Amino acid sequence: MDEQQNDGDLSSDNHVSLGAGVDIVQAKEGTDDVEFESFNDDAVSSDEMTPQEQIRRLRQKLKESTNEKQEYLDGWQRLKADFVNYKRREEENKQEFLKYSREGIITDLLPVLASFRMAFANKEAWEKVDPSWRSGVEYIHTQLLQVLTGHGLSEVNPKGERFDPNLHTATESVPTTDPALAHTIAEVLQVGYRLNGKLIRAPQVKVFGDSSATATETTLPE
Repeated sequence: MDEQQNDGDLSSDNHVSLGAGVDIVQAKEGTDDVEFESFNDDAVSSDEMTPQEQIRRLRQKLKESTNEKQEYLDGWQRLKADFVNYKRREEENKQEFLKYSREGIITDLLPVLASFRMAFANKEAWEKVDPSWRSGVEYIHTQLLQVLTGHGLSEVNPKGERFDPNLHTATESVPTTDPALAHTIAEVLQVGYRLNGKLIRAPQVKVFGDSSATATETTLPE
């Protein structure tokens, strides 16, 4: 009964497929008598390889296929990461472009702001102007500042700060006997401006000279 059941596991023509192009076409009492038929060009006939060698070969091919699959997966993951980084860089470049794309027109408006400041600075003349007209001009100035501030513009008024030739434009040296004031900004003649943190116009300033020098010897700091 058991023998009949075992014989049935092999199918009616004693043909069982092991996969990878290797089929059992005849089974005898011992494992050593199993014959192999191959439909795979890579498989070797039973005359050349034992069943154990065939199994080792199949395991080797399985290992190679698994490694190859992992290489493809790793490559795809690298390409995906590179694409994500590319999109991120493109978005950053886009935002950077938009941030400074208005620099030209804002720079052209800076003289307008300077004119407002000059008008307001002449307090004697400004106080003589009709109050209602003066209020209208001040309101327009406030509106203009609000619009430009909304686009990232900010004033640079460094009075009292240490003079920095990379950030400030010195036009005059002011003598001082106080060592603490040496090389600091005494007066801001014209405010500077930054656009989203970038200095687009340096402030023009007067600078306290070296306290050790006389009034005639005072020079601008280098």
